[in-house]
Amino acid sequence: MLPVFLVTFPFFALIAAGYGAARARVLPLDAIPGLNTFVLYFALPCMLLRFGAGTPIGQLLDGSVALVWGICALVVVAGVVAFTRNARVGWNDAAFGALVAAFPNTGFMGVPLLVAILGAQAAGPMIIAIAFDMVVTSSLCIGLSRLDGMGAGAAGGGAQAARKALRGILVNPMPWSILLGVLLSAARWQLPGPLERTVAMLADAASPVALFTIGAVLARSALLAREHDASAAVAEALGTGVQPAPRAPWGDVLPVVVVKLLVHPLLIWGLGQGAIALGLPLSPAALVVMVLVAALPSASNVSMLAERFGADNGRIARIILWTTVLAFFGFPLAVGLLR
Repeated sequence: MLPVFLVTFPFFALIAAGYGAARARVLPLDAIPGLNTFVLYFALPCMLLRFGAGTPIGQLLDGSVALVWGICALVVVAGVVAFTRNARVGWNDAAFGALVAAFPNTGFMGVPLLVAILGAQAAGPMIIAIAFDMVVTSSLCIGLSRLDGMGAGAAGGGAQAARKALRGILVNPMPWSILLGVLLSAARWQLPGPLERTVAMLADAASPVALFTIGAVLARSALLAREHDASAAVAEALGTGVQPAPRAPWGDVLPVVVVKLLVHPLLIWGLGQGAIALGLPLSPAALVVMVLVAALPSASNVSMLAERFGADNGRIARIILWTTVLAFFGFPLAVGLLR
């Protein structure tokens, strides 16, 4: 366990550094969107392109990995929506709770972390997982989030959500970088030397900046929530009629955290073992990668999606924060059990 912890510690330490920098306002909150833009539009696409181009095409088109990962993602979404909807949590909040339970932080955290632990052969299953979650899981949850208040405007709301989801996929550079990497791998082409070095430099920056940004985003969510509560409390005391927004109870947060860090990886492991027993050509090494990806914290970009679609972003941010904190202890244990 100690060697595994020594490998994982720097990754979580960078998250903690970003959290501390934003919390202490050493990093201005206004700078966080710029960090996000750099990672999302420049560094991370280059890292995925480089891994995709250097991965054998058979690993990038592994139907067994896509099938097991896809079934488990859909089961998690259906289960979380079914069991978390209540008087406080409608379709919108339940759908984004399901997304935060099924969508691990594979891009910002998983790719550099698992490549450091397992080697470059871990990139193939992770690229498949990223592509499925960005295209299928996210679109499904956005569609489910529009089911609140089914009525005359429901069809229009659903169509608008579908257009937003499609637009989000088309303008996201990550799927395009994955596709370009697949094409380069299939054709066995290499980028020209100067361009390849440029891509490599940006790719090398992806891991530290992405991890630092995750911490900063979590700190910003905590600071904004605290400032909102304080301003609402002052307004209430002055008799303006403004009431502080109720904080999501632990009963709406903890079950999703458990699903993300425990149920999801166990579901992947169980279905994968069953698929291997039935003769599906799923390699044990790919299954290990998928289980560890499922054991990662929730993707931080779900918070931005929840805010855009009017869900309870405070609840989503708390889930992301606690999955990240608990994964500091749980992820090294998962690695130790599976290696």
